[in-house]
Amino acid sequence: MTVQRRGKAPSQADVARLAGVSQSAVSRVISGDAATARIPEETRRRVFDAVRELGYVANPAARAMRKQRNNLLGVHTFERVFPHAREDFYFEFLLGIEERAEETGFDLVLFTSTGAGGDGERKIYRGGTNRLNLADGSILLGVSTDRGELARLWYEGYTFVHIGRREVPGAEIPQIIPDYRTASGRIVERLAGLGHRRFGYVRDWLELEPYADRRTGYAEAIARLGLSDASPGYLGAPGIDEVWLEEVVGGAATAVVVESVRLAEALRERLAARGRKVPDDISVAVLEGAPADLAGQWASLEIPRKEIGRIAVDRLHAMLDDPGQRAESLLVPCPLIAGTTIAAVS
Repeated sequence: MTVQRRGKAPSQADVARLAGVSQSAVSRVISGDAATARIPEETRRRVFDAVRELGYVANPAARAMRKQRNNLLGVHTFERVFPHAREDFYFEFLLGIEERAEETGFDLVLFTSTGAGGDGERKIYRGGTNRLNLADGSILLGVSTDRGELARLWYEGYTFVHIGRREVPGAEIPQIIPDYRTASGRIVERLAGLGHRRFGYVRDWLELEPYADRRTGYAEAIARLGLSDASPGYLGAPGIDEVWLEEVVGGAATAVVVESVRLAEALRERLAARGRKVPDDISVAVLEGAPADLAGQWASLEIPRKEIGRIAVDRLHAMLDDPGQRAESLLVPCPLIAGTTIAAVS
């Protein structure tokens, strides 16, 4: 059924008719409550398609208010991640954002308690109101991303970018994405260039898109180069398997790729307890950036966090000037750190 546009703005009822669903379903989808209400993914997509086709905006007054720029740039995180020390993971993201905001004439608004609950997770919407509307646009980051809120921001037309890849069904949110997939493949290529053919993989417990990208890049390189890996981590099991570790000591692998420095440190300790040294006996590379106290030690990838923060400001600025760029995302290369934990096969 096609809904004819008239002089007035489209309503939720118009969206419901075009999508062929109930108005209550539309309300739940656009409020970010679809998962809790167990609304099927197909229904969500139909609602989002209807929203885009009709140009529906849940809060026209807020949209009109946003047309008046005030040069305020928001920064919102979905959990308590603002740094208490320079060693905090998010410090350089925020430093890059601050530096570039100053250079481009923005003032920053830090949304540190919007909708905070007892669990420490932060919400953008409070009482149905998008508190980020105080800023012209916002940069979002953090691990515990609320995908329902990201979808709602997107279909309401609020200008934002998200640091890190997140899959949001029905919404093509703009993202600044560290290219873990390519960097992981390059680490495998570097090890293969040193003569390694038998690999092992140590998987973390987290199931997030950045880890999926690492795993995809690693698996693609293993297949492309004709290398072997029968480790539990490669097959999907997290942590360091003790039986497999004994097989590594016996020669089952000459190179191990690990998803985190924490697990790499644990692996090195367990190998040392079995009389094996890194990298003399086993080469170990890590698929994340090492903390400051271990910088340059582990062969690893580097997350260009300060650069990503600066890029996020520039992308947000461009989107404010040209709303047509709203759905564009950008991959940022992750350089490799040579480190001292890999060596040629002896």
